[in-house]
Amino acid sequence: MIWSFVKIALFLVAVAGLTLGAAHLAESGEGVRIAFAGMEFTLGPLQAAIVAALLFVAVWLVIRAVGLLVAVLRFINGDETAISRYFDRNRERKGYEALAEGMMAVASGEGRMALAKAAKAERFLGRPELTNLLSAQAAEVSGDTKKAAQIYKRLLGDDRTRFVGVRGLMKQKLAEGDTATALKLAEKAFALKPKHEEVQDVLLRLQAESGDWKGARGVLGSKMRQGLLPRNVHKRRDAVLALQEAKGVLDEGASVEAREAAIAANKVSPDLIPAAVMAAQGYVEKGSARNATRVLHKAWEAQPHPDLAAAYAAIVPDETPAARLKRFEALLKLRPEAEETRLLRAELNIAAEDFPAARRALGDLNETHPTARSLTIMAAVERGEGADDAVVRGWLARALSASRGPQWVCDKCQNIHSDWAPVCDNCGGFDTLSWREPPLGGRPSLNGAEMLPLIVGKPAISPEAELEAEAYVPEVDDPETIDEPTDTKAGADAVALARGMKT
Repeated sequence: MIWSFVKIALFLVAVAGLTLGAAHLAESGEGVRIAFAGMEFTLGPLQAAIVAALLFVAVWLVIRAVGLLVAVLRFINGDETAISRYFDRNRERKGYEALAEGMMAVASGEGRMALAKAAKAERFLGRPELTNLLSAQAAEVSGDTKKAAQIYKRLLGDDRTRFVGVRGLMKQKLAEGDTATALKLAEKAFALKPKHEEVQDVLLRLQAESGDWKGARGVLGSKMRQGLLPRNVHKRRDAVLALQEAKGVLDEGASVEAREAAIAANKVSPDLIPAAVMAAQGYVEKGSARNATRVLHKAWEAQPHPDLAAAYAAIVPDETPAARLKRFEALLKLRPEAEETRLLRAELNIAAEDFPAARRALGDLNETHPTARSLTIMAAVERGEGADDAVVRGWLARALSASRGPQWVCDKCQNIHSDWAPVCDNCGGFDTLSWREPPLGGRPSLNGAEMLPLIVGKPAISPEAELEAEAYVPEVDDPETIDEPTDTKAGADAVALARGMKT
């Protein structure tokens, strides 16, 4: 701004000076006398003005010619000039056109064309941080994973592209099934960009699969602090990880640490059934039956479950059936209408040989929601009341084809698990198992008909009862109702259980 003002001012001064000089010459009538090399030239006012103009033009042309010469010399020398800038802009335009065409080729699945365009873009642009990425993507599209890996490794040498290279190699190792290497690469990618959500999810999944529960808890906390995970979800999943960490400590033989970790996990998420069971076991080992009872009461109130009942029974393992039924009343009254409560009450009454009370506890479950467990309990009730074998066999025949009741089912892939786990062994989903009834009944549950022995202890079964149970299988009226070979064994066990309960 100031320099423009100065140039305008100088121009006005020069014009004013020339005007005054021309006016003075015109008034005086004198000319301009020039002496040069022994020669003398006299110019009138008009002639002097013309000569001055020609001299100005000549000087300007000389200056421009010198500037052009200097520019040519600088261009030859490699310096930036107007000419070099023109060629640079032309090369840059061609390079970016090739880059755009390469990206379009990658998007359309034309890997070979994308590779050619990436090479052309590199030749014109000289920007490997852009063209190497396009080349790697093009190589993957064309199926040349080896070339893609080489390019990703080249990206590791530049701070600006190191994360892209690590992430690309990580995804390749995941595709190849090399989870151990992928885990190490995910850790490096997380160190470079802790806020990258995709890397966080991949790292969390790999750490959970490999059993690195402590590292997984760190990643989970990072997600919560960055606002990528709701606080309530974080509390639940952190409790899951803490529980698995406690199991790992228990496997190593450090029961004190495992007990404390399980108790901490239960405090974070009281509705997590395995955490409540482990916490109760920890309190029992410490001799604190009161705290174990409190933990199980809270978990049962959230969701009744057979594992909770088994842990509740283990608090006083040597009590009589009548005393156990009386002690369980405090637990049963928390959710009296729940199906699990009614089944548990029936089992406890069978153990106490109060079969009418067991029938009343079942109520209309066998009509409204018949399951293998409820029908097996009903067979035990009938056997206990002295019903004919045909009646018992009728209930057991229904149990063979009935629903197995609630089980641990993955909400993501619907896979059924015999025990709870933090990661689904079928789809790899984290914290996706819920206790519910699977579609079409699913596989036999380990917590169904087997619940009664857990509560009352293994009944004494006579050899005659075992022979009768084995002989029962061919007598099923409709063999096609048996879904799986394991159902045959389940039916035999149920008969043996009923016979043993009677004896």
